[in-house]
Amino acid sequence: MSLTTIIGIVLAFFFLIFSVVGGVEMNFAALGNFLELNSFVLVIFGTIAALVASFPFRIIKMVPKHLKLAFLGQKQDPLIYIDVIAEYAQMARKSGLLALEDKANQESDEFLKSCVLLIVDAMDADKIRQLVESDLEKLCVRHEEAVSLYDRGAALSPAFGMIGTVIGLINMLKAMGEGVGGPDELGAGMSLALITTLYGSIFANVIYTPISSKLKLQHEAELLCKEIILEGVLSIQSGENPKLIKEKLASMLEQSKRNPEQANKSKKKAAAQPAE
Repeated sequence: MSLTTIIGIVLAFFFLIFSVVGGVEMNFAALGNFLELNSFVLVIFGTIAALVASFPFRIIKMVPKHLKLAFLGQKQDPLIYIDVIAEYAQMARKSGLLALEDKANQESDEFLKSCVLLIVDAMDADKIRQLVESDLEKLCVRHEEAVSLYDRGAALSPAFGMIGTVIGLINMLKAMGEGVGGPDELGAGMSLALITTLYGSIFANVIYTPISSKLKLQHEAELLCKEIILEGVLSIQSGENPKLIKEKLASMLEQSKRNPEQANKSKKKAAAQPAE
């Protein structure tokens, strides 16, 4: 579960409500000033309608999957793939590439399975790289389309908030021109007009933007794992030493992630040393 997404959104709404009720004074009656169904409907469903009009159905239908990735997360641990590639390298070194076929067919990761089977079939390394990199480019395009959906939502939500504000101001000025209502009613009308802008800003910055950011992080993690698989499989095909393959693949990671156990030991050792 992606706790940071959930915690961040919950905290954002908590501090928003905290500000609305007057902080420590806790005047919950003030919440009523910020609840307006018409404004909520305009911002939420107006934005959704515009997104549906802007994107093909094949992207819209993936929204449940996007939300699952953003809120639940999908573990992408490159160290696991490095260890798996090292096992394949050891097996290929002892028994040859053909011995990898049975193990590859048992893999749950379809990308890893297909890459290993390509070298088992003795396909040329350049052709393998070209084929796999073409698939990765298509993957990047699909992920960019998904991210653009929420980036667009973050832009449209405040826009519909402004539309609601303009509608409210027009109605208020119309009432003024006709001499309907006093200053109290005009003040209430202005307040109502501004609520829609508030809703638009909230949903853009607390909902759409965080989802977009999480999808980008998931994409980067998945792409890194697939690049590690590609480089590892090609290294196996070229007959490189398993230990060298493991070190080469580890060099694709950030320094702190290459050896988590050693990194933790170093941190504990540094924390135990007295400050100078």
